[in-house]
Amino acid sequence: MSGILDLLGSDLGKTIISGVAGSTGNDTSKTGSVLTMALPVLMKAMERNASTPEGAQGLLGALNKHQGGILDNLGGLFGGGVDESVTNDGGKILGHILGSNQGNVEKVIGQKSGLDAGGVANILKTAAPILMGLLGKQTSQNNVSDQSGLMGVLGGLLGGASQAGAVTKEQTFLEKMLDSDGDGSVIDDVAGLVLGQATKGKGGLGGLLGGLFGK
Repeated sequence: MSGILDLLGSDLGKTIISGVAGSTGNDTSKTGSVLTMALPVLMKAMERNASTPEGAQGLLGALNKHQGGILDNLGGLFGGGVDESVTNDGGKILGHILGSNQGNVEKVIGQKSGLDAGGVANILKTAAPILMGLLGKQTSQNNVSDQSGLMGVLGGLLGGASQAGAVTKEQTFLEKMLDSDGDGSVIDDVAGLVLGQATKGKGGLGGLLGGLFGK
């Protein structure tokens, strides 16, 4: 299974990046940088949540509503401008993942990519349903119905990121952001590096992400 960064470099990934850029009115290169940084962070948060049985079932339930159909009609999605229902869905997905810290995350990614926070927000609202569609398609094709299978899909897509050939400055930033202290936990590192928080455990972003799709 190719990693998420490998996918972004593929023909499908380039179609997604150019389509998101065009529909949001942003530069293609900067849009690619935003997605390179943001998508693995969102997936790593999902993986952490899926480490509990309750979180895994909640995420599987959400993915059952995103079976990948959005990927089969990217031309229609981007052709006449992205429908408001898609971006509204994306906003809800991001809200579940980032909670009240969403604006801070978008601001810092914007600083790294050269876009303002509003531009980043528009990119992520459009891309989030596509990411869920990708994950939903993977879980459907592999008949995933339990926690172990879901962790395998998420781990496979994330694992390819570290095996990419060329290391860009965005990937270097991403690796540091994912696990700066080498403890295997992304949540405290995102809270510390991206949001400037020193707390770990249940506080800050970690506490918010602990409830991702868990209700």
